[in-house]
Formats: sequence, C-alpha cells, structure tokens
Amino acid sequence: MKIRTLIATVGIALITVMGGAQANDPAKLNDLQIAHVAYTADNIDIRYAHLALALSTNPKIHEFARTMIRDHEAVNTQALALLKKLKAAPQDNFLSKQLTANSLKLIDKMSKLRGNAFDKFYASNELAYHKAVNGLVANAFIPNIENAEVKALFKTGLKIFKAHEKHAEMMVKGLK
Repeated sequence: MKIRTLIATVGIALITVMGGAQANDPAKLNDLQIAHVAYTADNIDIRYAHLALALSTNPKIHEFARTMIRDHEAVNTQALALLKKLKAAPQDNFLSKQLTANSLKLIDKMSKLRGNAFDKFYASNELAYHKAVNGLVANAFIPNIENAEVKALFKTGLKIFKAHEKHAEMMVKGLK
C-alpha cells in the first residue's frame, strides 16, 4: 500500500470520527477524556510495535519498534503518575473507542503480512498514525487542555512523537 493511500485512509478514519455530530468533536473533550485518548493511542502503538518485533526480521524495524515501546510506555507511565497525583481517572469516549476499533482491523491485516510486505505496511502505518495523532494532539487537544500539568505533559509527548514521525518517514523512504 502506498504511503499516500495509507495516510489518506488513516486521515479519513480520523475525520470520520471527528467530523460526525457535534458531540463527537475532539476539541470538546475534557482533560480526562483527552488523557484516555492519548493513553489508548500509546497502547495501540505499543501493540503495533510488539507485532513488528514478532513478524519482522528487519533490524531497522526492530530498532524502531523497540523505540516505540520504550517511549510510549514512558509517556504512559508519566500520564498515569500525573492522574494519580491529581486523584483523577481517564474517561473512555467516542474517540478512544474508535481508535481501538480501527487498530484491531489494522492488527488483523498486519498479522497476515510477512517479509518486506509487512515492513512496508508497518512503516507506512507508523508514519500515517503519527501524522494523524500528532495533528490531533497539536490542533485539538493541547489548545483545549485546561490543567497546566496535563498540557505540559502533552507538549513534551508531542515533541517525542514528532521525532517518531520523522523516524517513520525515514524508514518508509528506506524501504522503497
């Protein structure tokens, strides 16, 4: 699958989720709902990375996957610690549910691929996923987060995940 097609597919999925009824507007989520979306997105990327470690034999894919696991687990650990400090719990919502549903379809699709086909799909998916989620975080979440500590965590996470996006872009170019 070409990278543009995959980016368009992920983008359409997010627009469909975001463009529905006004009640389904990511910019209208509260801090605890936003926290749950981020936690869900991190866990999804961790699952993709574990799948890559299991199915790929490419050392560059393995290196990237280990980075995804390390960084996303670290951000989730920080997020959970902050929620505990704030005596709050993340709140499930339409967007976290949709992300989970979409990820299950992608995991099913990826689990059937092997070799270079898997590597290309995984790298393209990582690029599209990071572009979509980073855009959502930068444009809908950070401007609307009310708690200063939560906002700071998201800003720090976004810097890390933009680096992931650049790394994924290099991987995609290297696998052509």
